[in-house]
Amino acid sequence: MNYLSHQNPKDFHGKRVLLRLDLNVPLNEAGHVDPSDADRITKSLPTLQWLQEAGAKTIIISHIGRDPKETLRPVARYMETLMTIGFDPELSGERLHEMIHNLGNGHAIMLENLRSNPGEESNDEVFAKSLADMADFYVNDAFAVSHRAHASLVGIPKLLPSFAGLQMEQEIEHLSKSFTPSSPSILVLGGAKFETKLPVISKFLNIVDHIVIGGALANNFYKEMGYEIGASLVDETANISSLLGNEKIIIPKLVIVENDKGHETKNALDVTRSDKIVDIAPEGLDEYAQLFADATFVLWNGPMGNYENGFVDGSKKIINLISSSHAESIVGGGDSVALIEQLDMADKFGFLSTGGGAMLEYLAQGTLPGIEALN
Repeated sequence: MNYLSHQNPKDFHGKRVLLRLDLNVPLNEAGHVDPSDADRITKSLPTLQWLQEAGAKTIIISHIGRDPKETLRPVARYMETLMTIGFDPELSGERLHEMIHNLGNGHAIMLENLRSNPGEESNDEVFAKSLADMADFYVNDAFAVSHRAHASLVGIPKLLPSFAGLQMEQEIEHLSKSFTPSSPSILVLGGAKFETKLPVISKFLNIVDHIVIGGALANNFYKEMGYEIGASLVDETANISSLLGNEKIIIPKLVIVENDKGHETKNALDVTRSDKIVDIAPEGLDEYAQLFADATFVLWNGPMGNYENGFVDGSKKIINLISSSHAESIVGGGDSVALIEQLDMADKFGFLSTGGGAMLEYLAQGTLPGIEALN
């Protein structure tokens, strides 16, 4: 793979570079980017600065939100406070081509939401070519969306000399360590999307020493073990019977449930029909404290509880267990990383991935469509 960091900056001087970033960050009620939610923007800056110092004419492309009508203008405004950058509400046209042609060396311009054009998600060749025609080189620094076979990720690399950006290089370098971890090693998986987690569990049973299951994933195990789970969230399509009884898999025994009394801690065996499991009880993880203390490698993706509704105690316990150990640690998934950053504990972890679903697919497959397109 061609990494941007391995290139001679002189080769990019005066060249037009199409830079795919993941700037899909949440906006606050006022429609602005909150600095506390700007991690993906911050991690894109080193590549932008590399191109700026090389004297390239950088054309930033990205997407935001789920609605094609959403605009990247608030993101551009936020980035303008960090570096000199322009914004254009178009994705094509003679006027835009002329503007890019006249862009100064070392300057950057951001184009409008890629998904405002249906050709992005359908990987339309015509749309990919219309983007590629603006540039001399292409750089992908959008790891978090590189599991999507979209035009800006897999179409453009067929048409231009292409490189992996600095953040993409970091993601590949760190996540690839997960395939040959030092022992003892632990994989911690939470969250709710079993279809993205099951392939990771199956693969890592032969790689790590222990797998700790939390979040809604644990509910499937409780149900399969014959426990009452009440109104708890489960994936009815998941088949985990082959995983039951595996000594590597750890399912915490204590849970926090929500019921008409409020919230209370229960043994998973004592959950009733009127209960809804919303988190792993922190004290239920105490018996695994030595496991984490002895670990030399820990990989974590997904919260231990219903993060969106404020159930974060189980996740905080995992954060404390990992940060208190001497293990090399890698964490991904927006909620897990967000909580670490809210607690101002990012410096206690080895690597915080920008990917959630992309991280899981990379762990399961060893590659992603957007990475393959660069090879």
